[in-house]
This record gives sequence, structure tokens and C-alpha cells, in this order.
Amino acid sequence: MERRAVTTSDGVRLSYLVGGTGQPIVMVPGWSQTATSFENQFAALCSVSRVIALDMRGHGESEKPDHGYRVQRLAKDLFDVIEALNLDQPDLLGHSMGAAVIWSYLSLFRAERPARKLIFVDEGAALMARPDWNEGKRAQAGCVFPSMDALARAKQQILAADAPETAAEILRPMFSDAIDERTLMWVAGENLKLPRHHAIRLLEDNVIQDWSELIATIEQPVLAIGGGDSHIGTDSQRWIADTVSNGRIEVIPGGRHFMFFEEFERFNAAITSFLGE
Repeated sequence: MERRAVTTSDGVRLSYLVGGTGQPIVMVPGWSQTATSFENQFAALCSVSRVIALDMRGHGESEKPDHGYRVQRLAKDLFDVIEALNLDQPDLLGHSMGAAVIWSYLSLFRAERPARKLIFVDEGAALMARPDWNEGKRAQAGCVFPSMDALARAKQQILAADAPETAAEILRPMFSDAIDERTLMWVAGENLKLPRHHAIRLLEDNVIQDWSELIATIEQPVLAIGGGDSHIGTDSQRWIADTVSNGRIEVIPGGRHFMFFEEFERFNAAITSFLGE
């Protein structure tokens, strides 16, 4: 993979990794994560696709401006990358908040730069529970925050976790017990490349969205991937696969939120099969 960069419409330098040839796939990492989080996918995907893995604004090696930490702006950044590289109907893969960025992209730009196939990894349609939703609706939506008070507490915890050791403790439940400390600390270090005051602004914007209506309008083939032991319940991934017009689900048994990192062989097999059909 080679590191390159593009400049967005508002003048922000975005870094990305690129490799392989053929049908392009753009990989959008989750909140606070970087293009390198997909390192276990690069070899498998580069054998069948031209792979573009993006560091979103503020993340990884991309520029860190004082503005734009909203899902909608990140969707415009994704559009700017696709435009700059002149990608014709790329496949799009988003992990966690990266899926929400793609949903926003579809809402805004599906006619100008349509995608071919879509892969959504372990993200619920609405992470914040609404007071009038019953338990079934909350499970389908993938709610992980029961209230704004819970979100406020999470934001304070994130602000305080400004060193790899403390950030690792927030991330630890998103991996299996088999994760080694060196790897976990590396992931935490990548996470902290997004300054924490930007991170909590972006987290809140992501959590309060409800993408249910948008998801129901998706016409492209969709693969929804969930971890069997993830804090994002698999009911939410089944709902996505059942709601789109052409969807399927892959549940990684025992997988946590970063199942593509730990259970990468099964994950890679599922996405390469889907993309090759």
C-alpha cells in the first residue's frame, strides 16, 4: 500500500493508502480509527480490487482542522476523494461510524457518484435510544446509548482517556480476551491521533443520527457484517440486511466490534466473495 493525499473542497489535506488494481473499493474506518486498522484486509482485497483506505479529517495522518467534525462533512470529504480519484461506481466499505458516513454520502451524492456494492460493518441505524422505543425497536436500531446523560458520561470518559493506557481500557471490550497488550496499545495510539476535543464532537454527532429511513431506500447489493459477541447487537445487522432491497448478513461467531482485525480470515472471505459476485 502506498500513502497519498488529496485536498478537500474546503482545503483540508486527507491522507489515504492505495494498492491493487481493478474495481475500486473505498474503505472508511470507524470513529477515531485509521486506514491502518484495515491492514489485515489489504493483501486479500488488493488481489481482487483497487483498494483505497481513507484517514478521515482529523484522523490518522490527515490534516486536523478546527472544523468539520460532523458525519455530513465527512460524507462530503468522501465525495471529494471519489471525485479527485475519478472513481466510477466504487464499492464502499464502512466500519462502525464509517458506515454512517457512507449512509450520509448516499443521502447527498448517490446520483452524482453512485456506488456499486456496499459493505456495512457493525454499525446500528440509530445508536441513541428514543424514549418511545420499545426493546425490540432498540435492538433493531442497534442502540448503545440509552440517554443523552449516558452520552455525556461517555464524552467525559473519552476526554480523560488522553494516553494510550487509558484509551486502551475504553477499547478493550471491543476486542476478544485473546487480544495481546502490544496490539491493543497500538490501536489505542492510532485512536488518539484524532484530538479528543474533536473526537467527542464527532461522537455526539454520530450517536444522535437515525439512518433508518435512508437505509430503507438503498438499492445496491448490501453485505451487513456483525460480530456475534459485539456490543452492537446482531439484530441491528439483520434489520439492515432485511430492510434494503438486496441485502445479506454475515455474523462472525465470537467476533467483537473489531472482528475484521481478529477474525480476519473469515471476514476477508465474506467480503471477497460478495465483491466477486
